[in-house]
Amino acid sequence: MIRLFRHYVPTPLIVLAAVEAVVFVLSVYLGVELRYYSDGPVDMDVAIKIAPRAFVFALVMMGTLIAFGLYTRESQSGDIGYYGRFLASFIVGGVVMALVIYLFPRLFIGRGALALAFMIAFVGSALTRLVFVRVIDHDTLKRRLLVLGIGTRSAGVSALLEQDPGVAQKFHLVGYFSPGARPSHPPVRPELILKDRGSLLAIVTKYGIDEVVVGVRERRNSGLDMRELLECKLEGVQVTDLSSFFERETGHVQLDSLNPSWMVYSDGFQRTSVRRAFKRVSDVLASLVLLAAALPVMAMTALLIVLETGRPVFYRQERIGECGQVFSILKFRSMYRDAERGGTPQWAHSNDSRVTRVGRVIRRLRIDELPQLFNILRGEMSFVGPRPERPYYVKQLAEHIPYFLNRHAVKPGLTGWAQIRYRAGASIEDARQKLQYDLYYVKNQSLFLDLVILLQTARVVLFGSGNTGTVSRLAKTT
Repeated sequence: MIRLFRHYVPTPLIVLAAVEAVVFVLSVYLGVELRYYSDGPVDMDVAIKIAPRAFVFALVMMGTLIAFGLYTRESQSGDIGYYGRFLASFIVGGVVMALVIYLFPRLFIGRGALALAFMIAFVGSALTRLVFVRVIDHDTLKRRLLVLGIGTRSAGVSALLEQDPGVAQKFHLVGYFSPGARPSHPPVRPELILKDRGSLLAIVTKYGIDEVVVGVRERRNSGLDMRELLECKLEGVQVTDLSSFFERETGHVQLDSLNPSWMVYSDGFQRTSVRRAFKRVSDVLASLVLLAAALPVMAMTALLIVLETGRPVFYRQERIGECGQVFSILKFRSMYRDAERGGTPQWAHSNDSRVTRVGRVIRRLRIDELPQLFNILRGEMSFVGPRPERPYYVKQLAEHIPYFLNRHAVKPGLTGWAQIRYRAGASIEDARQKLQYDLYYVKNQSLFLDLVILLQTARVVLFGSGNTGTVSRLAKTT
């Protein structure tokens, strides 16, 4: 893993992106060379003039690949959806590139040269990814992992490797080692527990360990010797806390392995006044642009709602925002006016009979969320952040889920890390799972992570995966 602006990115995907960037840049040069080969080879002056066009082309293509989710571990499975998204990304990239050239005519290199560049880029990228998938499956590239501790928390490592093929491709779990007394019936499978005795460094050397994950909760009375961990560290072996391991490999903060001291002493949870100001300015400018572009759609939506069920067109609902402040969220009304009889909030579910015909369409297309741009302009929300919940559900969930109120440390958002990483849900367990992604965002938020979320939100909207509408369907009421 490489950490970019406090966000973990798998090293193989960084390598893939770097290679593809080179492929895209060279594609422009080859396209120009093939198109104008009769005029002789490209000289240095021409090469310098082509450079900005090549870099813009690479930037556009990589942006569309990110938007279509092609730089994630999950996307490297090679299923039919992967190939469809790969092809669609080049089609959309062509449209975006045409728009860029229209806005900046000096970037034009000729239709023939641009067409050749796209074909070369498509073939080159496809071959790169074919080689990439074959290489990352090779067992010799897997890091050898040793887990200290055989308790319930540590058992989550083997469970993660069994459930997540992307993580399993990176690691070979050598086994578990108990630095202290071994319980008679440990949660870890017995065949995974190493029988070796002796110093930790000797065991690490014997099995060629690359990384030691410390999963011992009580470190003072567990037999864990910090001097042995220091010896391993000095020998170049990576030593990682269990909570940090799960954060790095899953993209969320795992509640089962979390403790307050880790949150206090780990890096992250930093918000500077400069970053807050920059994000606020970006939110306002983007909201104004989107409102201007979406105005015809919003007007048509309002008309259809009135024709089907009458007024009101919008509905307001109390939500919890930054620092626990209550505000009124604004949405297009997608349910019948009496959807909550008796005034008690109700959990929404698929095929909810309370949803109108127009409501089903605008929910599917996420049009019902557009009025929240006014909440962003008022400073109550941001484009990226945890989705705001209703006070009724916040109180309920805070009683069942530890650290739930910590998600209110930042402004709620129109989209967020949880929405693009976890399916839609309507239960306490779903809210618990999404909180893990919300805490990851609160801890590691940066402009880079916001950009990643916004680009991948495009994939969610285009292909219907994830849930850009709400953190959970708890709050989908009129």
